[in-house]
Amino acid sequence: MSLREGGLIVTVDQDLCMGSGYCVVQQPDLFGADADGTAVPLLTATLSEAQAQGAAAAARICPAGAIEVHDTSL
Repeated sequence: MSLREGGLIVTVDQDLCMGSGYCVVQQPDLFGADADGTAVPLLTATLSEAQAQGAAAAARICPAGAIEVHDTSL
């Protein structure tokens, strides 16, 4: 995953998230949980290369498929 001029951001679909917490355990610098246990991204800015790789790893382990990494340059 390479960064382009616009960069990459991570989002969590609140309607899909089932609160398993895998993302929070695996990437605590990128994800937290709200009062209901639903995952929330901690960073709303463009991700660094390492952060983008961590977010992509979290997206792969998310059982609900709620995490997405978006390229803002598209």
